[in-house]
Amino acid sequence: MFRYYPTWKRFLDILVSITGIFLFSPVLVIIAVWIKLDSPGPLLFWQKRVGINKSTFNMMRFRTMRIDAPKDVATHLLENPEAYITVSGRFLRRTSLDELPQLFHILLGQMSVVGPRPALWNQFDLIELRDLYGANHLPPGLTGWAQIHGRDENDIETKAKLDGYYARHISFMMDAKCFLRTFLKVLKSEGYVEGQAASKTEQSHK
Repeated sequence: MFRYYPTWKRFLDILVSITGIFLFSPVLVIIAVWIKLDSPGPLLFWQKRVGINKSTFNMMRFRTMRIDAPKDVATHLLENPEAYITVSGRFLRRTSLDELPQLFHILLGQMSVVGPRPALWNQFDLIELRDLYGANHLPPGLTGWAQIHGRDENDIETKAKLDGYYARHISFMMDAKCFLRTFLKVLKSEGYVEGQAASKTEQSHK
């Protein structure tokens, strides 16, 4: 009997991450130069995130904020997030290109191409809800079922429910749908909400 998860899913993660690193290597270089020219500070931003079975790992992404931005705080919870986001950061966040370094986490097995987005270590409400809906045993993803069904527009409980649905129905077809629809969502900037707008969106669902 064909079992997609975890063996074949992991095989595809390795294949996609290696291919992605190779194909996007020129883009990675261009982004790196832009970030360094745009604002002082490190190229990458590291943050403690929740991985498979609630283990933690230091996730990297391209730095999109000034170095004086508060650490370990979700963007929508900042009092004035727009004041911290750099010029390059606005573009990178809207297009999700700041997430490209996570291809290396996928290659190392800390993440998957598709899965629940890795929560901050202190997002206890989201972690608890993912326990309730049975999604914490999966490796976190570069994209996921919740990302193609609302992205930033979803409140925390809706995200957790969508992650739980994915965990119960995980399959190659679901991963393929997530992968392909992610590109369409990013190209159209669908579901993207930044800064205070994101905070208002989440509050409106409570």
